[in-house]
Amino acid sequence: MSDTTQNGPVLAADGTPLKRSLAKALRMQKIRALMLIAPLLLFILLTFILPVGDMLFRSVDNRIVQEVLPKTVAALESWDPATSELPDEAVFAALAVDLKAAAEIKVHTKVAKRLNYENPGLSSVFRKSGRQIRKWDVENDGPYKERLIELNDGWADIELWRTIKTYSGPRTMGYFLNAVDMKLGADGAEVRPETERIYNTMLIRTMRMSMIITFSCIMLGYPVAWLLANITTRSANMLLILVLLPFWTSLLVRTSSWKILLQQQGVINDVLVWIGLVSDDNRLVLINNELGTIIAMTHILLPFMILPMYSVMQTIQPTYLRAAKSLGATNWTAFWRVYFPQSIPGIGAGSILVFILAVGYYITPALVGGTKGTFISNLIAYHISTSGNWGLGAALGSILLAVVLLLYWVYDKIVGIDNVKLG
Repeated sequence: MSDTTQNGPVLAADGTPLKRSLAKALRMQKIRALMLIAPLLLFILLTFILPVGDMLFRSVDNRIVQEVLPKTVAALESWDPATSELPDEAVFAALAVDLKAAAEIKVHTKVAKRLNYENPGLSSVFRKSGRQIRKWDVENDGPYKERLIELNDGWADIELWRTIKTYSGPRTMGYFLNAVDMKLGADGAEVRPETERIYNTMLIRTMRMSMIITFSCIMLGYPVAWLLANITTRSANMLLILVLLPFWTSLLVRTSSWKILLQQQGVINDVLVWIGLVSDDNRLVLINNELGTIIAMTHILLPFMILPMYSVMQTIQPTYLRAAKSLGATNWTAFWRVYFPQSIPGIGAGSILVFILAVGYYITPALVGGTKGTFISNLIAYHISTSGNWGLGAALGSILLAVVLLLYWVYDKIVGIDNVKLG
């Protein structure tokens, strides 16, 4: 349709060209739609995107060394860390200037803490030297190499200088290497000694136990969801209250209850001894290990599996099963070939929900898992709240995020995210 006439363009009621008027109306409509979703976008930006972006930035941020020791970092550029010789007098002189300036404003402890993450024991060298060097006249009290080594023999350690040189840049992959049991040496990335490897083990254990918990929730939740979807509404509402009851109880209370139930002198072991299944001398070890974590987390996450499956099963028409049976199918064949395929979207939705929640749990594993049943999230919490190594905590969190996204992609390729439904 043409937007012009023999006498000129088609005009709207207000005299403006119709094409321009329609474009303006469409633009206003888009602005109104954007304003309606603006609060949600702002909420997502402030509570999700910015925190995740900050976590990713902290996992590579290494500005502290360059900011506190600028002259030392510049002087070290000409020094070869592969050599067995200590840096020359100019580097020690630059260090004396930087260290005195840092000690006067009490920031030398920050760089000491940062470098101590990579080379344990290095922190004390900075701290002890910082206290003494405030009295120095750094312009006239040279030579500094002998004075600094006399002050603390740690400055004669070649590994100390290699650590400063290696981590002198504003960005580093050191946190990520530490998170996969490697370290950044003078010759590049290298694997840590076997006795220092812990993070890969924790990550594999977290993935494995999360999958076991998800599978346990499917096996326990499917019959419950099927029962909810195939009984009268009145009975289903009563049973649904029992499913939702854990949501109305504190997570800490539920976890503490499992701690009481699972211990060797707890209720479960007492019952097993009473009915004669186990002897009093051979009570089962159900807590402070992987089994305790799996039992407690399966119970806690079970409602997150039941509810999506129940929502999907409610939409499955019972006439399909009756039609299958009328054609000669047995109860099992009708269920397996007619009912179960239609319930897979609910299983998919529940599995994603439970698995992602399980990967990030840390309260329950911390209370009932002991040393063998904790997750990688417990180490992240430790580094952020106790050790202060935010960079390593952020790197572990980034790796966990990447693994979850990878599994989500694999799930989409195998099952198809379009098959995930909540009702």
